[in-house]
Amino acid sequence: MTVGLILLIVLAIALSGYVLGRRRSLRMVGGDIRKLHSLPGFYGQSVLIFAAVPALLVMLGWMLLQPPLVDRHVARLITEADIAEGSSRDLVMSDVRRIADGLDQMMAAENLSEDALQALDAGDSDIRAKLGNVGIALGSDVRSAVFEAAKVYRDSAATGRTLMTLAVIGLALTGAVFGYLRIAPEYRARNVAETSVKALLILSSFVAVLTTVGIVLSLLFESLHFFRLYPAREFFFNLTWNPQFRGGSDLGIFPLLWGTLYVSFVALVFAVPVGLMAAIYLAEYASKPVRAVAKPLIEILAGIPTIVYGLFALITIGPLLRDYFAQPLGLGASSSSVMTAGLVMGIMLIPFVSSLSDDVINAVPQAVRDGSYGLGATQSETIRQVILPAALPGIVGAILLAASRAIGETMIVVMGAGAAAKLSLNPFEAMTTITVKIVSQLTGDTEFASPETLVAFALGLSLFVVTLGLNVIALYVVRKYREQYE
Repeated sequence: MTVGLILLIVLAIALSGYVLGRRRSLRMVGGDIRKLHSLPGFYGQSVLIFAAVPALLVMLGWMLLQPPLVDRHVARLITEADIAEGSSRDLVMSDVRRIADGLDQMMAAENLSEDALQALDAGDSDIRAKLGNVGIALGSDVRSAVFEAAKVYRDSAATGRTLMTLAVIGLALTGAVFGYLRIAPEYRARNVAETSVKALLILSSFVAVLTTVGIVLSLLFESLHFFRLYPAREFFFNLTWNPQFRGGSDLGIFPLLWGTLYVSFVALVFAVPVGLMAAIYLAEYASKPVRAVAKPLIEILAGIPTIVYGLFALITIGPLLRDYFAQPLGLGASSSSVMTAGLVMGIMLIPFVSSLSDDVINAVPQAVRDGSYGLGATQSETIRQVILPAALPGIVGAILLAASRAIGETMIVVMGAGAAAKLSLNPFEAMTTITVKIVSQLTGDTEFASPETLVAFALGLSLFVVTLGLNVIALYVVRKYREQYE
């Protein structure tokens, strides 16, 4: 039974418990709700909570614990003799999971019984053809022991799902009956319901924190796995990026980090002055009719899909820079370059800087402006020496948001800057970024347990550290100037 169907069954049991619990509370007092401690709806909610919450918690825990337990059980069936030369246990387990998924799809497509499945053998050309029909290709080196382990994996996972289904539905029914039988006129159903809602709100408040912790831990563990296969010193100090997937790979982050920072720098050099000047004009100089039209038009840039920006870079900006700047100056002959991606990304970042900066400038009290004018300062002097320093913390926050957006951009870089990992100061040469390589290393027909694939997590962790550093610097600037001008 699928997870979605189990959720629907638990939801149906919980809603039925709500209706029956509400009716029972009214029936016990003959319809006179004044004799009840709580409103009838609270009695129904208490039954719903007892039916749904324990069952859903057990299902969540089961779904988290079952995969590693099944992996550990099946991994014991793989001996050293079953691991081909040049492979590893992790790679074999990847094959086991892939074949197990293919067996499920094949059984559905071929209407095979369980007995027929047990009779299949990895060396049978018929089974290879059937697995190929559902998109699972078996290599010539897949051994019978691996195929048998895949069948054990599939059976164990199916048994676990069945037990989970019985446990979750049984717990939902038990909780509904327990909550239903607790109903009495003096039962404090409102306290139960409100305590549960409070717990839900507390849990919701921790979602962002728990999500961040989960992301960091997942990146950290997979990165440690990568560094056990590939030296950390080579990763951080090697100046070459050359994944081969057949040994002898050079996986140095320096060219990717340089491309990321270079493209982001070009984008910010273009976006920050334009966006900040646009914000100053809209906040201090523009009339209300002009502001009402100009600000929405600028903010439309933030709603354009990045693939459209990528096409704009590929078809318009790239050839323009190549024909009028790069080739005449002898700096390059390719339309894919750092300058192409940086300029287009800068256009995309303008509303991030202008809109937030505009809001921050408008938040500066009018009394500050009036005091500056009263001392004889002109409007431009007031903007430069009073308003901008007072609004600096918010402006730094806007620039930080734009920088984070630039560092994490992928599609514009793919179509505008190319995929070449290199160290160069020439802005008209093709380069690439960390995010582009994360995507490329995790797509295609690759072995997930290989260093060339696991490197994506190390790249993600490095990108996370860079972004965290930007946040720390921005926080320092914000605190310093906030103390000075507040």
